[in-house]
Amino acid sequence: MIAPTPPRDLVDARGRLTFLWDVDVTRPQLEALLRDPDPAVRGYWLGKLLRQAKPDDVPSFVSIPSLLEEWPHFERYLGHSRPMWAWLLKVGWRGE
Repeated sequence: MIAPTPPRDLVDARGRLTFLWDVDVTRPQLEALLRDPDPAVRGYWLGKLLRQAKPDDVPSFVSIPSLLEEWPHFERYLGHSRPMWAWLLKVGWRGE
């Protein structure tokens, strides 16, 4: 991580995550969704996290090994950011 956002700046006055501009979700709610037993639910929310948060903030929500393991469940939700995440997970963060 180069420049993660300070935790207090990730939420608004009501505790909602500011990068999730289109949904009303708090950090504890997102963390619960990212641990959901259903891989489809985890995949959707991982994709949303990776699309909308700064890349430097993602590891504060989910570990890199978890992202590598969950890739098949969320890659379809990445849209135009898919090539960047594929590179980061293969080369950027793993050092290959």
